Amino acid sequence: MLPPVDEIVANFELLDDWEERYRYLIELGRMLPTLPPEAHSDANKVQGCASQVWLDRRIEPAAPEPILHWRGDSDAHIVRGLIALLLALYSGKPASEVLAIDALGLFRGLGLSEHLTPQRSNGVRSMVERIRSDARMEMLSRLPLAVTQRVCSRHLN
Repeated sequence: MLPPVDEIVANFELLDDWEERYRYLIELGRMLPTLPPEAHSDANKVQGCASQVWLDRRIEPAAPEPILHWRGDSDAHIVRGLIALLLALYSGKPASEVLAIDALGLFRGLGLSEHLTPQRSNGVRSMVERIRSDARMEMLSRLPLAVTQRVCSRHLN
């Protein structure tokens, strides 16, 4: 089980050099539960990542707003760690909270933005956009049809 994001941030800040921080990211990735083979599907694959990345979403009915949960996997150890950090940040929250979270700001605050390769940084942005897109779709699915059509037509025109 992943530690809460606050604990991850505190642990990250205790580590002095980037070798230790990379090792910690890899350790976080090892904490991810195994993604079942059927979740390694094209529908769950995140586009825009240099490594293979899958994010599987589950919706937990709750009032007043359903809770979104993600599971993830990658074929790269550090990317699995980045997924773990994102899941600790986003998973288990309602869509409205997910959309209010600034993951890229967290990555900048931890110094990850300047220590990741450009390809990895692009991959992180793709994963964040995928999670945010899932949250937007969940919010739209809860709106009455007439409102959804107006919102969609504004964004398509």
